[in-house]
Amino acid sequence: MTENKTTHGAPRKATPSVLLVGNFLSDVGRGRCVCEDLAIQLSNVGWYVLCTSSKPGRIARLADVVATIWRRRYAYAVAHVDVFSGSAFFLAEAACRMLHAARKPYVLTLRGGNLPVFAGRWPGRVRRLLRSAAVVTAPSRYLPGEMKEYRADIRLVPNPVDVESCRFRLRKRPEPRLVWLRAFHQVYNPSLAPKVLALLAREVSDVRLTMVGIDKGDGSLQAMQQLARRLAVADRITLAGAVPKTEVPHWLSQGDIFLNTTNVDNAPVSVLEAMACGLCVVSTKVGGVAHLLCDGRDALLVPADNADAMAAAIKRILAEPGLAESLSQRARIKSQSCGWSAVLPQWERLFQSLADPAGQHSGLNGEWVVPDDGPIAGNRKCHYVG
Repeated sequence: MTENKTTHGAPRKATPSVLLVGNFLSDVGRGRCVCEDLAIQLSNVGWYVLCTSSKPGRIARLADVVATIWRRRYAYAVAHVDVFSGSAFFLAEAACRMLHAARKPYVLTLRGGNLPVFAGRWPGRVRRLLRSAAVVTAPSRYLPGEMKEYRADIRLVPNPVDVESCRFRLRKRPEPRLVWLRAFHQVYNPSLAPKVLALLAREVSDVRLTMVGIDKGDGSLQAMQQLARRLAVADRITLAGAVPKTEVPHWLSQGDIFLNTTNVDNAPVSVLEAMACGLCVVSTKVGGVAHLLCDGRDALLVPADNADAMAAAIKRILAEPGLAESLSQRARIKSQSCGWSAVLPQWERLFQSLADPAGQHSGLNGEWVVPDDGPIAGNRKCHYVG
């Protein structure tokens, strides 16, 4: 854990301050999440930023989060917590319970596309968590609609994309160069990509696919490779592995068509980055994707796990006059509405509205009742500070 010079000592009274609770794991080889970029952007405009956690182990992560919230409670005025489904939900639950004890106002952002299913299993816990926050946000219209039973006033704050770093190229006459960029995990269905590639190879002799992403260790990468060999398209696939966030535009620029094969999704930043670069997006129509993309206007949407439909959509882009250019141009325009220049002021206004300079604002809408319906699993703390 490292701190730069802005973290030493207490922040000046006039300096706005925030604690971000989320996944700060890029330094240990994991993917870089939105909260990490938010920390950097807030710091760049003068905020005093504390972040937790960068520890990869669940128990150590949980201990780190809880300890940071309490030990540094005089160093921040407001907090933000990312909420996912599964074991990560219980980390958010523990973090918010500690923030309640510290009498700090906090904002929740619903990140997990599988949260509606999770909420069906744990309705009481999900309802208590969401109602305990001063504000709940979501990056697409999907989750506010699906989760309104648990909290009706969920605000929309889009996932931001660094549009300026994404060099735009209008795809007027696209080549059969496909790019896939997600983590290798079963939820993102990477094996759909070689199936699509094999179908295209029957008619498009020079089609190729670049796959970029970290191996999450559930066997999805190996399953994809075995399938590619069985379908005789392994030699058409380039595996780039995990790449730094700064190199994402470079890898996107290698292709003209972006594949999003996921089975569960919310508001994927990778899709927005591809759109900012001008790639033609072909995506499964799952979760929040249908709220983010407009079929036939800025992307082509197909049913989940349907290789025939995805291959047909790609062939349309390659063959239909004017379609690629229209999709590419409108994709760039859509991505600009999610640029940091548009999204960061929304976060600043929200945090400022909740932060009480006197440190007396509890910011809580409800009371915590310690649940007896399951164990608390964990995460940890990253002390990155602007």
